[in-house]
Amino acid sequence: MNKERRIRLQSVLKQLEIAKDILEEILNEEQEYYDNMPESIQSSQKGEDVDIVIENLTGAFDSLEEAIDSIIECEEGML
Repeated sequence: MNKERRIRLQSVLKQLEIAKDILEEILNEEQEYYDNMPESIQSSQKGEDVDIVIENLTGAFDSLEEAIDSIIECEEGML
């Protein structure tokens, strides 16, 4: 990989890491919101909706981590 593409790849990596940090913060806030709901609301439609959001955010977070790991493996292969 040439220097220009390597620099662009490093830029993408940094942006993904920033996005992952922001997403993790939102996920933690949403989880805290759910955890602080009364049990009766957790088992209601509202609670189920929040739980689905948490599952989707977790999936997105995991995907970002996987993308970051793949890019890091690319960088290590360039050494």
